[in-house]
Amino acid sequence: MPTVQPIISCVQKLVLYETRARYFLVGSNHAETKHRVLKIDRTEPRDLVVIDDRHVYSQQEIQELLSRLDMGNRTKMGQKGLSGLSKTVSAFGIVGFVRFLEGYYIVFITKRRKVADIGGHSIYKIEDTTNVYIPNDSVRIAHPDEAKYVRIFQSVDLSSNFYFSYSYDLTHSHQFNLTVLKMPSEGLKSETFGHGGQDSFDIFEDEDAAAQAGSTAGHYGIRNEPYYKYTWNGYMLEKVKAAVHHNWLLYIIHGFCGQSKMLIYGRPVYVTLIARRSCKFAGTRFLKRGANCEGDVANEVETEQIIHDASVMSFSAGSYSSYVQVRGSVPLYWSQDISTMMPKPPITLDQADPFAHVAALHFDQMLQRFGSPIIILNLVKKREKRKHERILSEALFSAVTYLNQFLPPEYGIHYIAWDMAKYTKSKLCNVLDRLNLIAEDVVKKTGFFVNHTDFYSNSLRPHDRWSELGGFIHNKCRLQTGVLRTNCVDCLDRTNTAQFMVGKCALACQLYALGVIDKPRLQFDTDAVRLFEELYEDHGDTLSLQYGGSQLVHRVKTYRKIAPWTQHSKDIMQTLSRYYSNAFSDADRQDAINLFLGVFQPLEGKSHLWELPTDYYLHHKNTVALLSPKRSYTHWWTPDVLMNLPLPYDEVPCTENLKKMTVIKKTDKSDEEIDVYTEFYRPYELSSFDDAFCLRMTNSAKDFMPKNVGIDPSPFTIRKPEETGKSMLSNKTSKEETVLQRKTVASAPPPPSEEAVSSSSEDDSGTDKEEDGAVSQRSTPVKITEIGENAKITEDSSQSPREVRITNISGLPSEDDLLIYKRFVNLGQSQRKVDVHCQQSSTKHLDSMMTISEPASSFLRDSIYEVHLAALDAKSAQIFTSHIQTGKGIIQPLCREDLILYREYIKSRYM
Repeated sequence: MPTVQPIISCVQKLVLYETRARYFLVGSNHAETKHRVLKIDRTEPRDLVVIDDRHVYSQQEIQELLSRLDMGNRTKMGQKGLSGLSKTVSAFGIVGFVRFLEGYYIVFITKRRKVADIGGHSIYKIEDTTNVYIPNDSVRIAHPDEAKYVRIFQSVDLSSNFYFSYSYDLTHSHQFNLTVLKMPSEGLKSETFGHGGQDSFDIFEDEDAAAQAGSTAGHYGIRNEPYYKYTWNGYMLEKVKAAVHHNWLLYIIHGFCGQSKMLIYGRPVYVTLIARRSCKFAGTRFLKRGANCEGDVANEVETEQIIHDASVMSFSAGSYSSYVQVRGSVPLYWSQDISTMMPKPPITLDQADPFAHVAALHFDQMLQRFGSPIIILNLVKKREKRKHERILSEALFSAVTYLNQFLPPEYGIHYIAWDMAKYTKSKLCNVLDRLNLIAEDVVKKTGFFVNHTDFYSNSLRPHDRWSELGGFIHNKCRLQTGVLRTNCVDCLDRTNTAQFMVGKCALACQLYALGVIDKPRLQFDTDAVRLFEELYEDHGDTLSLQYGGSQLVHRVKTYRKIAPWTQHSKDIMQTLSRYYSNAFSDADRQDAINLFLGVFQPLEGKSHLWELPTDYYLHHKNTVALLSPKRSYTHWWTPDVLMNLPLPYDEVPCTENLKKMTVIKKTDKSDEEIDVYTEFYRPYELSSFDDAFCLRMTNSAKDFMPKNVGIDPSPFTIRKPEETGKSMLSNKTSKEETVLQRKTVASAPPPPSEEAVSSSSEDDSGTDKEEDGAVSQRSTPVKITEIGENAKITEDSSQSPREVRITNISGLPSEDDLLIYKRFVNLGQSQRKVDVHCQQSSTKHLDSMMTISEPASSFLRDSIYEVHLAALDAKSAQIFTSHIQTGKGIIQPLCREDLILYREYIKSRYM
C-alpha cells in the first residue's frame, strides 16, 4: 500500500513587483527554498492576461531573475537611482481576481492569524486584505460608477470570519479528507485521475513520477477538488483556475473556526469546531428564506466537531474523530414581507409545490454528501392561536411524507417535530433533558467517524450505547453515515442549543472511542462540557451576527434556566439590535454579498446593482432561462447515489470521484510538499514559546479548572458554579461584547497582537519573516491585589502601559536565584556565540557589561543559537530515534518485555 499525504502548497508568501508593462508576482514556500513566478499584463484595459511559466526557482535563481528584470526595465542603463522594478505588496495568498466596469483587481491577503491546528495542518483566519488595480494608468478607461462598485465590494469584510489553509481542505469534512488518503492503491494510476480544471498541466509533475506511474508503491501527495458549495472565492478564481499552477489557488470558507485544548492528566486532546456557510442562496435574515429552484437553502451551515489526540500528530498513526451536523432554512418556497415593519412579519408560501420538487433536490444533495439516514429535527411551533410558524411545519411534513413513499424503507428520511418554544414556557418540562433523548437517538442512528478500529479497552468495558451505535463499521475505521438537519424559523437560537446538545452527546462517544473516558456519557458543570459550551456559544454568536445582525438571544444557560438576571436586559438589547439590522442595513449587506459571490455581474448597458427592485431572479435561474427537464416526480433521487447508500456517494472510490483529484504526485518521503512534520515544527527557524499557538489556546486546566483543585484535576469532574476557573459568555464584559459584535470574530481566544497576527509590510524585502504587531501581552498593565491560592489578576486601564504594582511579596530572591537570572540575561543580551577563552581574556569588556563568577554554561560553546552536542549512549539515541519515527507514523514493534508489562497491567487493573 502506498503512503498518501495531502499536498502542502508551495506558495505561502507572495511579493508583487511592478513595472510599467507588467506585474511580477513571486510566490515561495515558508522556508523560501522554492519559488514560482506569475506574469500579469498591465497593458490590457479590461482583459486579464496571466502567464505562469511553470518553473520552480531556487533562492539564487529568483534573485538573479529579479536583478535582470530590474536592469532591463530602467529608463537609462546604469542609472541606479531610478529602479525599473519596484515592490508593491507583500502578502500571504490570493483571494482572487475581480472586475466591475473597468479593469481587473487582485485581492491579496496581507495579514493572517493562526486559529487552529489539525494534525500539523495550520488553519488561518484572514485579518486584513488589500486590492491592487492591474491596468496601467495610461491605458485605464475610467467609468463614473466604478468607485461605487468598489465600495460595495469592500463592504464584505474579509477580516470577519474567513478562513483558509495551505494544506488542509476546509471545504470538505474531516471524514472525507481522511477517506481520500485511504483510497485503494489501484486508483493511484495516471489513467484513473482527471486533470480537473488544469488541462495545461501534467497530473504527474516531474519526469521521474511519470516514469513510475504504473507503480503504486511509494509516497504520494494528493490534492482533491474543493467542494464549491462552501468555497466563497470560487467565482474570483474561476478566470485563472485553468491557467495557473494549483499552488496559486487558495480556497477560503466563511463561517466559524475555533479550537480549545482539553488536558486530561497531561494528555492533550484538541476540540475543534468548524462551521462552513454555504455560498449558494446566501444572504441576510429576512431577504433570504426557504430555498431556490436548485435546492439550495438559505442560512445553510455545516458544523463539524473534530476531536483528536494531539500527542501524536500524524493522520496515519494518530487518533482522530469527527461528527457533522447541518442547519438550514425550511426547504420550501416561502418568504416574509418586511415592508410592514413588524417584529414578526407574516410567513407566506410563494409557490405551490405539490410534488415537493425543491425539497427533493435539497435532500438529494444531502444523500450524496452525507449518505443515509437523513434526520430532520424541526423545532418550529406546531400550535398557535394565529397561524404563523405552523404553516412551515405542516408544509414540511407533507413534503417529507410525499418523498418517503418512493424511497426504500431502510433509507427513508426521518422526521422529528418538536415544539421547543412550547416546552420552554412550561415549568414542568426540562428542555435539555428532552433534547438529550433526541440527541442519543440521533447519534445512535448516524454514528460518527473514527480513523481506527475500536480499542481493546472498549471490549474490556462494554457499554450498551456503544454496541447499539450505527454508522458504517469498516475493518480499519468507523464512518458516519447520514446527518442531522436541524431547523427552526431563523435557524439561530433554538437551532444552536439543539446542535449543542447533539454535539455534547457525540463528544462523549468520541472521547470514549479515543480511550479517554470509560463510558460514553458527559455531565453538565464539568470542565470538559464548559469548554465545549463556550465553543458553541462563540459559534452561535458568529453565525447569528452573519445572518441575523446580532448575537444569540437565547443561550444554553437560558434553556437550563440558570442564566443570571442581568441576562434578560442583554437579551432585549440583542433583540433590538437584530431588528434594527434587519430593517435598515440588511439590504446593503445583501447587495454586497451578491456582488462578492458573482451572483450579480456588472455589465455596460445593464441596470446597476442598486437600481434593481429585487434580486429574486438572480437566485432563481428558472425565471430567466429554461433549465434542464425536471426529474421524475417519483424517482426524485440520483440513481448512483441510491445504489451506494448508506454510504455517501462523494466518499465512494468510484471513477467519477477519483477524477476529482486534480493533482497526484509521486514524491520522496522527505519532500517538502508532503512533509507535515517540517512544515509544522519548522526546524530551520528560531522558535519561541511566546509564539507557540498551542500555549495560547483556550485550555481546560488553565481557564476552567478551579485554582484549589486538590486531588482531582480531571476535566470530567462536576464542579460547583463558584469553583469554575472562567466565566462563561453570558458574563462577558460590555467591551468584549462590543468588539465581538463589531468584528464578528469569535474564532478562538483573542491572542495578543504581537504574537498573534502575521502581517506583511510594504517596506520589507520579499524574503522577510512575518512581522509582529505593535502591542505585546507582556506590556499589559497588571494589578495583583492578593497573593495566595485564590489570587485574582485584573487589568487596570488607569495605569501607564509599563506600570506594574505588586503587593504582599514575602521576601526577596535568594543569591543563587539572582545568579541564575543574571546568567539568563547575559545569554539573551549577547546574541552571538560565546567563546569561553575570549571571556577569560577580555574580562574588562565583560565587566562593563555584567560580571559572572561562574561559566555561563558547562558546554564548550553556548549561545542562543548553538550549543555543543552532549555525548549520548546508544540506548538514548535509539529511544530518541524511535520517538521521531513514531511522530512520522512509523510505529516500532513492541519488545517482549513491553508485552509482558502490558499484560500484567491489564490483569491487575481489569481482571
